[in-house]
Amino acid sequence: MRSTIALLALVALFGFAVAACSPDPGHKRLQLAAPGRASLAPAAQPTRAPLRVAVAGVISPKETFKTYQDLLQYLGTRLDRPVELVQRKTYAEINNLIRDGGIDLAFVCTLAYVQGQEEFGMEMLAAPAVRGEAFYHAYLIVPADSPAAKLEQLRDKVFAFTDPDSNTGRLLPTYLLWQMEETPEGFFRKVVYTYSHDNSIKAVADKLVDGASVDSLVYDSTLVRKPELVGRTRIIFRSAPFGTPPVVVHPGLASDLKEQLRALILEMDIDPEGRAILDRLMVDRFVVPNEARYEPIREMLRNMRGQR
Repeated sequence: MRSTIALLALVALFGFAVAACSPDPGHKRLQLAAPGRASLAPAAQPTRAPLRVAVAGVISPKETFKTYQDLLQYLGTRLDRPVELVQRKTYAEINNLIRDGGIDLAFVCTLAYVQGQEEFGMEMLAAPAVRGEAFYHAYLIVPADSPAAKLEQLRDKVFAFTDPDSNTGRLLPTYLLWQMEETPEGFFRKVVYTYSHDNSIKAVADKLVDGASVDSLVYDSTLVRKPELVGRTRIIFRSAPFGTPPVVVHPGLASDLKEQLRALILEMDIDPEGRAILDRLMVDRFVVPNEARYEPIREMLRNMRGQR
């Protein structure tokens, strides 16, 4: 899965009416060190190829740029090369970029990681730890004055998903309905896609939809940044934990670049500049991912596919 870091802001894994959720006809690619354009890294040697970084739409494009710019500038400075931020509307498009070698590094949703690992061996480099833990939850939310206290009471209502390949934003609520022997299409009156968790939160707060399932990291960070917005919503369900949205690469990325990136990201918290950036992102540090944290996602997929 907006611009999944905490992810809070990797989000802060980070619009807003449902109208803003309609497909964006263009793809955004920002050359972050090019003259006359938004620069996140100091000018490097002209012959140095840019580090191409993609960010899944956990948060809306504008918020993604604001959230990630310091981190990307940090990586570009340490690697002494320009950085190019690549944005796409859907998680699937980001996975395609990784698979086809169109980017070097990506911040992706957990379900997108699981799917990418199955399809072409997508590799995790790091995962963010927030408030001491490298996991997050799905929150089912409704307007603050909604009478609904559980998912069953949202039958025949309008519900917001974030992305077709989002764990918290689609898979988890779909799985809960599957356990009830229901489908989203049969249970809800209407389903809409917002394409970012901050869009979903605002859609619920503004009563454009009756409910949504969102990333707890985005919700909690939005509570800090925009308490009046989140105050117009209410959590009615909190899922079991999942591993936080990871930082990934194609398994075939050059080993020296892969190790440089891994070391830079994992050691940010012991560098004063890196520590300051993490503090702004509300991330404790990046850690070596625990693969077992992503097993609940695989289990949901296996169960819904009828596999053991």
